[in-house]
Amino acid sequence: MAKQKTSKGATETASAFDPILQLQRAGFGNMVGAQAAWLESLGDIGAEVATFVAERIKEDVDTQHQILQCKDMDEVRRIQRDFLQTAVDQYQAETGKLAQMSMDAFKVKEDPLS
Repeated sequence: MAKQKTSKGATETASAFDPILQLQRAGFGNMVGAQAAWLESLGDIGAEVATFVAERIKEDVDTQHQILQCKDMDEVRRIQRDFLQTAVDQYQAETGKLAQMSMDAFKVKEDPLS
């Protein structure tokens, strides 16, 4: 911590948090808490995307395994059709979920410290 002289000549101890405290006093609220909540939301979104991608890769591998077991082209087309329909449905659902998570990340939450 650094020492600073005030306008009255007294010496104060300055901390790294002084600029944040000044912003809070000026009416910006709990910026540190808001940033932490926002970063937590981004982490949740990242985890959701990673889980979704892992599940889709598993579906891809399972589909390839099913195709390798096929005995005729009609069965291959059915498996491919089902795979594509499932993928479209899952991507639509995931897009909606991620959109909602993103909107929730930007909602103003009550300050738990107040």
